[in-house]
Amino acid sequence: MPAELYIDASLFMGMHAADTRVRQSCASFFAKHLHHRVWMTYEEVGRCDDVVWALPRETQDAYYPFMDVLHSTMPVKRVPYTQEAWTAAAGIPDTEELSLRERLLMATVIASGSRLITVNPRLLHLADRGLAVSAPADEREPEFPEPLAGLYRTSLLLEVDHARI
Repeated sequence: MPAELYIDASLFMGMHAADTRVRQSCASFFAKHLHHRVWMTYEEVGRCDDVVWALPRETQDAYYPFMDVLHSTMPVKRVPYTQEAWTAAAGIPDTEELSLRERLLMATVIASGSRLITVNPRLLHLADRGLAVSAPADEREPEFPEPLAGLYRTSLLLEVDHARI
């Protein structure tokens, strides 16, 4: 497995998925990788914010303390797109189902020789074409350490359809 793991908005927001199995596998990934560096493009970070900011203030207030502490605890390296990613984009199989954001994310992963962990069904299809993309392990969510565990429980007021992110 490459030294670098990329995550996307679907995995991050998947911790709050309406689908219990998806929610558990995403939360498990983050709890297991809490002290391991992962990479995330600026655009994917912004996509998470875009989803949350569209929700009622009460939901945001329940969610953001968890997100804030998680991002402060977990070493998430936020990165811009690079020239290498733009070049690598040409190597992604042409498929109309991918958005430009999804293509650039995969190009970033390819250019860095990394693996993408996602629950985005459009990106997961790329594994069939030999690209380094996979879903998190299908596991029951472990407990985050306190105070993160309590913040996570409170944040579950937020619920999303992960397939639309």
